[in-house]
Amino acid sequence: APAKKSGPAKSTAKKTDGGPQSKASAAPEIEDVEPSEMSLEEIEERLNSVVKTETISQLKSTVWKERLEAIGMLKQDVENLTELDKSAELLVRLLCAVPGWNEKNVQVQQQVIEVITYIASTVKKFPKRCVVLCLLGISERVADIKTRAPAMKCLTAFCEAVGPGFVFERLYKIMKEHKNPKVLSEGILWMVSAVEDFGTSNLKLKDIIDFCKDTGLQSSAAATRNSTIKLIGMLHKFVGPDIKGFLSDVKPALLSALDAEYEKNPFEGAAAPPKRTVRALDTASSTSAASSDGLPREDISSKITPALLKNLGSPDWKLRLESIEAVNKIVEEAHKRIQPTGTVDLFTALRGRLNDSNKNLVMATLSSIGVLASAMGPSVEKSSKGILADVLKCIGDNKKHMRECTLTALDSWVAATQLDKMVPYIAVALGDQKSGSEGRKDLFDWLSKHVSKMSDPAEALPLLKPSASSLMDKSSEVRKAAETFMNEVLKICGQAAVAKNLRDLPSPTMAIVAERLKLSSVHEGISDSVKTVTTSMSLPSKGGLKNIKPGLNDRSSNVGKAASQRGVPARASVTMISSQDSLQSQALFNIKDSNKEDRERRVLVRKFKFEEPRREQIDELKVDLFKHFREDVSLRLWNSDFKRQIDGIELLQKGTSFKWQRSG
Repeated sequence: APAKKSGPAKSTAKKTDGGPQSKASAAPEIEDVEPSEMSLEEIEERLNSVVKTETISQLKSTVWKERLEAIGMLKQDVENLTELDKSAELLVRLLCAVPGWNEKNVQVQQQVIEVITYIASTVKKFPKRCVVLCLLGISERVADIKTRAPAMKCLTAFCEAVGPGFVFERLYKIMKEHKNPKVLSEGILWMVSAVEDFGTSNLKLKDIIDFCKDTGLQSSAAATRNSTIKLIGMLHKFVGPDIKGFLSDVKPALLSALDAEYEKNPFEGAAAPPKRTVRALDTASSTSAASSDGLPREDISSKITPALLKNLGSPDWKLRLESIEAVNKIVEEAHKRIQPTGTVDLFTALRGRLNDSNKNLVMATLSSIGVLASAMGPSVEKSSKGILADVLKCIGDNKKHMRECTLTALDSWVAATQLDKMVPYIAVALGDQKSGSEGRKDLFDWLSKHVSKMSDPAEALPLLKPSASSLMDKSSEVRKAAETFMNEVLKICGQAAVAKNLRDLPSPTMAIVAERLKLSSVHEGISDSVKTVTTSMSLPSKGGLKNIKPGLNDRSSNVGKAASQRGVPARASVTMISSQDSLQSQALFNIKDSNKEDRERRVLVRKFKFEEPRREQIDELKVDLFKHFREDVSLRLWNSDFKRQIDGIELLQKGTSFKWQRSG
């Protein structure tokens, strides 16, 4: 037997070397937290070199003054110890025995608590056995107003030493079973301060919520109920509104009190860092907290039965509806916090219902998918197997209520997974003509609300190209919504990133995008003709162009184009030429590269009707005019002032009438 024991001891020694045996030696690290029996005589004998015999004798005295003097001497001896770790557990055992937790004198009680607090705060590793030995006595001292402050300070020191998870776990049973109601009410009040100090990362939230529901809120004492409401409110500060799902079955009066407490402690999450830290993290509790993602999630795989999946595809629409409602009930019973286990088949079955002939069932399915996304959190992305693509197809429905249900489902999805994970699916939906003009308009509006909240704004750039094509959509509402969204992206990503992403767009589309978004850096990598068009569109109609008369004899090419080819800014070049009346030397029409036959063929295919022209038709006409008309004429024709438009028409009349006269 001794030989067997020596093996683990060697492996433990090698652990610090970082060798290959370090993993194998992790098992012996489990601490024995239950204190063994030890007589007072044994404690005295083992502390013989640390504590004077006279001091221990006085601690046993029936005279309170002698006990008070002895505890003062012991406190000095403890503070002077250089190797306190070796004697920490024995000293705590001594104080639990003499004067013990039945001490009646308040001054002695306070001194005992202060010595234990000093030991817990000073030693490198405070044994959990010591916490177990002290908790009952300390919790009773918390109930007494005379010793409450030092006792609460001692509990906080325990949390710093061994972690709040262990302290809370041991206190639940003591507080629940104690006959003094103040042990419960005041103990819960201390828990409020502990959660505020340490946060919830080292707590098993399911246990604390169950304790609050089953014990604190069920108490007949108003003080206990009020303390519990404060504790739940403090939990809300760290874990957020999801905690409400675990308290939905509480009495209405208590629910209203809880809602008021939530308002006092709004959700801060990561913005509320803990004020205190744990010296030796409780690995068991911290691992549990990490794996459960804060609030506990329930495994619902046993409730997703083959019968449920089969009924979701039943020919009977009533049975299909009942099955969808059954899914919602399962999530509700799990407090809207579920694990992804077993949900892959469920999402597959729900995907089929998104194509249901009964529109009401489709809307019910969308609602159910949103509920599942909220309940599962980030893991829904892997379990759903691309169901988001089918959800987005519903945005093209001509019924407004259907589109609203789709957007509600998208709201739940973006809250669970973040928008950057949804971008590939949304990009496809924006380019799908089946989405309909109303659907694309709603989707653009939805994107404009959420794009600014993205953790990495650059993830939104892939949405720009489908958005750019929507700037030429037949529907003015789609064009306006797309422009609003693209401006939002421009605001958070900057001109350089947007221009780089849109560089390979077709020239007419690029010209429209540049004009609408007022992109100055977009000119890099764009053809000269598009540069000329986009800069000309932004030229003012006033200034040097006011008194210019058309020249009819010079057939030279467009000056703005030549200026842009030389690298001179078009606006500056036109202003200079205008001031010198040089435009008079230009031809009214630039027919050198007009390709009139090609343009005529395109016009035959794309005839203008006697109705309000579409925006993209106007934009293409503007591009052509600036290409083939002299710039001063084009600027007048497209000016918002009708007087300037008349000036442009008169210039055209003079130029064309002169040509007719010469040809006659």
